Amino acid sequence: MATSTIASQEELKANRVPLAWRDGCSALLIPLNVCRKKNMYKSWECEHERHTYENYVRRMKKLSQLKLAAAEEASE
Repeated sequence: MATSTIASQEELKANRVPLAWRDGCSALLIPLNVCRKKNMYKSWECEHERHTYENYVRRMKKLSQLKLAAAEEASE
């Protein structure tokens, strides 16, 4: 996997990632989906990949909330 969290368009097409999921953490989603398909969606088999993906999503959500709060504070 690349050091970036954004996959190239070729990688996204090759791994059939839906358009709705092609965002800033798409490079973390690809290994998770590969693991899920390989292990027939057994949730306990892909814990590391899921944990990595969900932590990144959680951090980005918190960051956007902090940016929104800072913008509201600055506008007042």
